[in-house]
Amino acid sequence: MKKIFSFAVMLAIAAIFTFAQSQNKKYEVYSVGFYNLENLFDTIHDAGKNDYEYLPSGTNKWGTLKYVNKLRNMATVLNEMSADMLPMGLAAVGVSEVENSRVLDDLVAHEILAHRGWQVVHIEGPDRRGVDCGLLYNPKLFKPVASKLVPYTTEDNDTTYKTRGFLTVSGDMAGERVHIIVNHWPSRYAKSPARERAGVLVKAVKDSLLAAEPQSKVIIMGDMNDDPDDKSMKTCLGAKREQKDVKSSSDLYNPWWNILRNKGIGTLKYRGKWNLFDQIVVSGNLVGKERSTLKYYKPEIFTRSYMLQQEGKYKGSPKRTHAGGVWLNGYSDHLPVIIYLIKEAK
Repeated sequence: MKKIFSFAVMLAIAAIFTFAQSQNKKYEVYSVGFYNLENLFDTIHDAGKNDYEYLPSGTNKWGTLKYVNKLRNMATVLNEMSADMLPMGLAAVGVSEVENSRVLDDLVAHEILAHRGWQVVHIEGPDRRGVDCGLLYNPKLFKPVASKLVPYTTEDNDTTYKTRGFLTVSGDMAGERVHIIVNHWPSRYAKSPARERAGVLVKAVKDSLLAAEPQSKVIIMGDMNDDPDDKSMKTCLGAKREQKDVKSSSDLYNPWWNILRNKGIGTLKYRGKWNLFDQIVVSGNLVGKERSTLKYYKPEIFTRSYMLQQEGKYKGSPKRTHAGGVWLNGYSDHLPVIIYLIKEAK
């Protein structure tokens, strides 16, 4: 999302923006998000996919009523993300756990979201359960020029192991080339080395993008199934905890590390404890206070009361679509995340 702020407006909303800048300067602000949509399946079987539990005859009795309500709930959250600060909403948002292009087309066409004019990037992946990543974007704010799905490969090239690849979308934002890599790393059912491998592979993708276009900027987002200080993120991907430790444009900064460890806030709960698996990491050239080019400004875990359980054992946890075999008509077991980017207007 883009918006231009004058110094006078900034003073009026100092709780949101506090800058010690010249009174003549104006700024464009964009928001970029990620949301795990927790099993956004349609009601139709896709050949070759293990989607049977999300069929009308499946264990979840996934019929039209549930699908329509799921779309409405996802559209409600996506429409509201960053809109309280930036009325045009998100410039781009990565999503995971989506079955196919059809569900994303249905989502952006929903009456709650249609006014945004969002478009879809989706490439069918090899995951046996049939869940993929996708990117939704506002073409007025982010203009894709290329996209590809970089495969997840094991060190020994084991062709029997199939999981989500890394959706890489290159485009223009604020007049600059920005690469967005959308991830959904192997689950906690797999051991840590599976996610460590993902970190190594995504780092290689990032390095190749910056080698080809040194002035471009990289945003890595997704459900990593690891916290910021787990080995996959801190060592294999190499995402740093503090901005002061970012020394080059190819370094990575992870703003969620301190949010989890210093504030105890996360995006999903397991046995009463917050984890922060949903992260957005930025390349070093997005870090810094000099704002003649696009720069990272601040993060946000997007939360509204309707997205949380309001009573019972799981009060305060994200309100899921299903739990214990019961349809809750909820949202997701994950909360979405947002980063705000800022650039001095010309």
